[in-house]
Formats: sequence, structure tokens, C-alpha cells
Amino acid sequence: MADGSNATLVGARRGAPATVPGAPWRAHGSWLLAAVAAAFTVAQLVLVGPGLGLGWDETVYVSQISAQAPPAFFSAPRARGVSLLVAPVTSWSTSTELLRVYLAVLSGLGLYLALRVWRTFFPPRVLAAAGALYTSLWVTLFYGPAAMPNHWVALGALVCVGCFLRVRADRTDRAALWGVAAGAALMAWMRPTDAVWTTLPLLVLLVPARDVRLALALLAGLATGGGQWIVEAYLSHGGLGERLSEASRIQGGLGWNLAVDDQLRSLVGRTLCRPCTVETPHPVIMAWWFALPLLAVAGLAVAARARRTRPTLVPLACAATAAVPYLFLIGYAAPRFLLPFYALLALPVADALCHLVTAPRGRLRPAVAAVVALGLAGHLAVQYVVLDRTVDRTAADRRAWTRTAADLHRLGVRPPCLLTGTEAIPVGYYAGCSSANPRGHNVNITEAGIRRTAGRVPTAALSPPGTPPPPYARGWRTHPSAGLDLHLAPSPPGDGTR
Repeated sequence: MADGSNATLVGARRGAPATVPGAPWRAHGSWLLAAVAAAFTVAQLVLVGPGLGLGWDETVYVSQISAQAPPAFFSAPRARGVSLLVAPVTSWSTSTELLRVYLAVLSGLGLYLALRVWRTFFPPRVLAAAGALYTSLWVTLFYGPAAMPNHWVALGALVCVGCFLRVRADRTDRAALWGVAAGAALMAWMRPTDAVWTTLPLLVLLVPARDVRLALALLAGLATGGGQWIVEAYLSHGGLGERLSEASRIQGGLGWNLAVDDQLRSLVGRTLCRPCTVETPHPVIMAWWFALPLLAVAGLAVAARARRTRPTLVPLACAATAAVPYLFLIGYAAPRFLLPFYALLALPVADALCHLVTAPRGRLRPAVAAVVALGLAGHLAVQYVVLDRTVDRTAADRRAWTRTAADLHRLGVRPPCLLTGTEAIPVGYYAGCSSANPRGHNVNITEAGIRRTAGRVPTAALSPPGTPPPPYARGWRTHPSAGLDLHLAPSPPGDGTR
């Protein structure tokens, strides 16, 4: 072929789907992919639950277009994709349950569409296994119904890379060309820097190929998604360079930082490991993480033997570049950062496992199948235990924020109002108040500004129990709450609520 692919086109008519020589499957098995996507949706609602309150970052994204609270400070690293994704619900409803159901259904549908893209290159059983492997991870189940960007970057990566390979195999596949742009745009809307890292191998492949249409589709997708982020950089952050520098500072300074050990520690269910000083988890919890690269290499060997190396090698390369910043360039860890890595790696891993089960002959086949089944059962058990503990722990934190918001309302701090200090952003969302801080990563006000605001609307400063209030809140009345001390400013003139 003109692009050097080892795939050939099957079908005499123009636009026929591309596949590989001797492939025993055709574009079928949609029901199997739909079953995996439906199971993923149900698992989110059952194991995580629609009643789980919003987390810290979620309150920031949701508050940008929300009937619940004023917009929270939007720091430099964040992008607007999640806020737009949830706007059909949050713009008119304050129901967290409705939002969770909406996101669970949408994430299941997104998974189905992303897996369908790859039917040209892998049989349905491999794609179904890949979807099951990715969605059985505790981190995928936890963040699938969350108002967070990482799962959507993962789905965008699957769509973009799969459609890219389809266009390389069949230049007449116009739907795939649009898919490249759509997948790249979805990634860039959610996390522009992640989109660039993930598509680096695709950009490199385009240099010798000189495929102008494919290059334009990929670059147009990145520009469509990242354009708003760049424009906002010049409007609110002093330029693109300043925004990137500010984002680096907020993330602890990007540079050589070996974060592999931090990611390992976070596997126990730490949604944010910063600083990551917890002990290394039990080997049983980490075993799957070390098995992934080994199985991925095995999947590449299977693909090479079947003469379909490219559809395996390209997602492997994109998975590797997507993981680079979170394994080697930041000094902390959050498991959700690696969701695009896991989604892309699931394809060769599933291919290796399916081959491992079906390749042996005679009496060896049931023995191998039993070993694989036992290993997967143990893996699922570990993932469920970690997920259950993570949901319990985070739910307790979010219930505490709800109680603090209720205490504030009881003490007269009701909208319009201002909160500042420790955990002001999430508590502010729950209380319906604005949030502001004169120091830290979310600086958006001065101490003088807080004092002026306190003269107009009910204001409270939040601090850890037993610690002195910030300087601007000295002399304010202190009330204990759920894990926080509430320092209430004197009532504004004409306000008799306290």
C-alpha cells in the first residue's frame, strides 16, 4: 500500500471496510460490545452509586455552569470540557443523582462507540475483552460517572487512534476521517496537554506519509478542542506561555520527577497522592500493574505473527506517550491520570489473553483457560475491594462537607455568601456560596478584598480544628463543625441573621 501498512483492503466496492490478510472476522458482534457497555453502565450505578456526592475537582467543573453555586476559581491547568459535558444537567438541576446517572449512561455509550471503531482490526471477542478489562479497573468504575476529564480523554484516544489507523488502511473512509477529528477534539476539550502527548506518535507517523487530509483532520481536532484553552490563556493568564508556566507551578513544577512509585502507592485507592507518603500496597494489589506491560508485549507478538502489527503497535506507542508526563514529569500521583494509558493498553492485553486461551491444543487448553480465569477472578476481587473502600472513604468526606454547609446555613451564612480558607471550594459549592483564597494554588482575592466582601455579605473562614484563624479572620466568632472550625465574620450592616 502507498502508506506502507501491512494491512490490505478487502472489498471491491469503494469505501469497503479495511481489514488484514486472512482475518476470519467481519464487522459484526455489535451486540457483544453493547453488552460490555451496558454492564459498565450498570456497574457504575450499583458499585459507585448515584448518591455519591461531588468531589473537590468536580465542584470546580460543575460550578462553572450550575444552578447550585457561583463559579469556583478555575486554575490554569483546567479545561472547560467537563463543564460543557455536564451542562445539560447542571444548568437547570442541582440533583447529584441525576448527574451521576446521566454520566454513567453517557460513559457507557461512549465506550460502545469507541470500541466499534476498532472492529476493522480486532475480532469482537478481543474488543469485548478489552472493554471488560478497562472497565473492571476500580479507577475506571469510580471515575466513569464522575464529572472529571480523564475517562473522556481515554475514550477520545481510542476513537482518534482507531480512526487514524482506519484512514491509513483505507483513504476513502470518510467517517473515520471525521472520527480522527472528533476524538482529538474530545481529548483537547478535556485536557489539551494530554491530547498532545497522546497524539505524538500519530503526528510522527504523518511526517513520512504526507497525508494532508489526515494531518488536517488531526490538527483541526486538536485546534477545535484546545482553541478555547489557548484563547483563555491570552484573556485571563497573560498568554499561552504564562498559562503553561502557571499550570506547571500549580502541579509542583514539571520536570524530571520519577512518579512511578507514587502511582504504585496510589493503587490502594488514593484518589490523590500528594505528597505520596503512604506505604507501598500489598503485592496482590499491585500485581495487575506489573502484568500489564508483559501482556502488552505478548499482544504485540501475537499481532506480529498474525501480520497485523500496526493496529497493535500504534496504540502501544500512544499509550506510552500518554503516560510519560504522569510517570516521569510530575512529583505526585492520581490514578485517574493513567486512564488513557489503560484504555489503549487494553487492546493488546486482551488480544494476548484471548490468544493464550484459544491457542493451546488438546488437554492443555482447558488447563490454561482455568489458570487465566482464576487470575482474572482474583484481579476482579482486588479491584472490587479497592473500589468499595475508596467509595466509602470519599463518601464520608463528602458527607462531612454537606454537614458543614448545613452548619453554615444554620449560623446564617446563606447565599449570597463567601467562604475562604481550608476546603472553601467544595464546602462553598455545597453551601451555595462563592469561594475565594488569598494564598495557595487558587489565589483569586486579597485579604483586603475578603474584609470588604465581609462587610457586604455573610462571610466565613474555614480552618483545621484547633488551628488559629487566618490573620484577616482574627476576632471573628469560631464554631466547630464536621472536621473544620468555622470563623464567622460579623454580620453585615442590615443583616440580622446572626
